[in-house]
Amino acid sequence: MRRLLIIPAILLLAACAGRQSAERDDLTVALPEWLALESDYHCYPVDESQFNNQQHEVHFPLSPDDDIWPRLQAGLMLEYVDHPSVNAQRDWYLKNPQYLQRVQERANRYLFHILEMLHEHDVPYDIALMPIVESAYQAFAYSHGQAAGLWQFIPMSGRRFGLQQNWWKDDRRDVVESTRAAIAYLNYLHGFFDGDWLLAFAAYNAGEGTVRNAIRRNARRGQPTDFWHLDLPRETRAYVPKIIALSDIFRNAAQYDIPLLPISNQPYFTSVRLDSQLDLLQAAELAGISIEELYFLNPGLNRWATPPGEDYALKIPVHNAMDFTANLAALPREQRITWQRHTIRQGESLISIARQYRTDKSWIKQVNSLNSDVIIAGKVLMVPVASANHESYRLSQSQRLDKRQSRKPGANRQRIDHTVQAGDSFWQIARRYDVDINALARWNNKSPRDILRPGEKLVVWARHSQQTFNRQAREEKIARINYRVRNGDSLAKIAGKFNVGIGEIVNWNKINPDKYLQPGQALTLYVNVMNTSH
Repeated sequence: MRRLLIIPAILLLAACAGRQSAERDDLTVALPEWLALESDYHCYPVDESQFNNQQHEVHFPLSPDDDIWPRLQAGLMLEYVDHPSVNAQRDWYLKNPQYLQRVQERANRYLFHILEMLHEHDVPYDIALMPIVESAYQAFAYSHGQAAGLWQFIPMSGRRFGLQQNWWKDDRRDVVESTRAAIAYLNYLHGFFDGDWLLAFAAYNAGEGTVRNAIRRNARRGQPTDFWHLDLPRETRAYVPKIIALSDIFRNAAQYDIPLLPISNQPYFTSVRLDSQLDLLQAAELAGISIEELYFLNPGLNRWATPPGEDYALKIPVHNAMDFTANLAALPREQRITWQRHTIRQGESLISIARQYRTDKSWIKQVNSLNSDVIIAGKVLMVPVASANHESYRLSQSQRLDKRQSRKPGANRQRIDHTVQAGDSFWQIARRYDVDINALARWNNKSPRDILRPGEKLVVWARHSQQTFNRQAREEKIARINYRVRNGDSLAKIAGKFNVGIGEIVNWNKINPDKYLQPGQALTLYVNVMNTSH
């Protein structure tokens, strides 16, 4: 593996988080214009509370044998850069050792496997520290920007690198699959930026287009094009210093008096290939582990069972794998899932039946050999169902949502259950109940960018009563308007004209906000006709 040498920056930037750096008598360099003008340059480590579904992981014994830390330290390639932003990040971590302890505890299950994959692809072990920055090593982390898992892939980037996302699973949270994708993405970025890991890390955070454009701007001006001179988003200018700071801390943990929790340099889990769908409560029982432990090893699973009809790799603790394999072999395939006979009633649809049994419509079609969504009253369907009540699957997607929605955010808040109507958007609902849009999304384990579906239940923790909002709603007159785009129209202009949000127009019409509207294009708007300017 090539040793990566970072030449200490000769450019002093403004210190992060309002900290002042020590003056150097031997160095006086002017700040870049874009940074000298920015007075509120801050860069804090990742805030764990920003994630929608924090979980307290199951406690388990840490192994004192075959310690993994010497191995990690030997593979760290980043040299420390004496730079105000790096110093500020290092100081914060050193003053918050409990934060580093929490991320080590969460990393216990995953770190060996991540290092194995980094070794296989001959890339710096510093990459293993990125989940501290991305997700605080929370496998179920889901951010306001629709990013999920340890490596915080957004849906589009996840699909770009082969991470499947469907009703049953989300590979962005699968530790093995998402790590594979993260390495592939970083290797691509490393090559894209001519072997510069700092630019690769920056692009992982901001996107290669953002970093490339910053490089091109500097090149046109005759300015340096290394990371330290680029005009990048504030978050990105903090992101790379965090990785450098963490690399220095874990390399010199003894010097900094930072305890390293004993984590074994042995595999924590192994993958067992399944040849049929398996109820997760049964899987946990067959393995002799708790359902929580099974979910933490398989955080990509959304529901109460493994995905149907595919060769799924279920992760099981190494010490339990032999018993699990033997017990599974002795369990007939038809007993691995519970089946319910359902007689179709008048007016029912596959969607309503799937919702009733908390399963997937397409799976009902598949197991009943249906070629279309048309069903006939009186006929019988076989429906796969959970073997126990859904509260038993304590880390399934629905139970994480229930737990989050029940968590009162503070005093003087009243819970309001809102049923999504056609035309609703996060922006509109937040405005109606006078709450912050990001808080509304967080209360419901969502991102403000997520699409809302009619009939979906949202929890709103409002400062006023439901009666107050009902009275306000009666004073409004919401109408559906079919609007044709005219010459000169833009999303902002239309939003202002009808007193709605740009995000609402985008959600109502499922359009790309980055593309220009075309004259004659049809838009559907839901507006308060008592409060428009047209």
